[in-house]
Amino acid sequence: MLLCLDMASKTPIYMQIRNEIVLGIASGELAPGEKLPTIRALAEQCGVNMMTVNKAYGLLRQEGYITTDRRGGTAVAGSPGAGALGDKYAGALRIIAAEARLAGLSEDGFAALCREAYRGGDSNG
Repeated sequence: MLLCLDMASKTPIYMQIRNEIVLGIASGELAPGEKLPTIRALAEQCGVNMMTVNKAYGLLRQEGYITTDRRGGTAVAGSPGAGALGDKYAGALRIIAAEARLAGLSEDGFAALCREAYRGGDSNG
């Protein structure tokens, strides 16, 4: 698993790790049941502190994206369920939609951006 981290970004490294893993799961690059690197191995691979990876894994576990078994290690979980996701992000999505409207983006333009993001940035359909 190769993560693209931007050490100069304002986004904390643990959140970048979390986001990269979520993107990997969503794209199918990481399948349910697939083993993830140990905290130590991923920290060494990324050149970050183990506590940073531990924080990312803890957040992913809390959100239901990964599971941890002392003997089996860390693995990708099944889908966390759309209902919980909708509740979690409804408010944030309303803010983003309002900002898009204020920026002059049409409803169709906003929907097109959402579709592109949903598909992982592939605007070809």
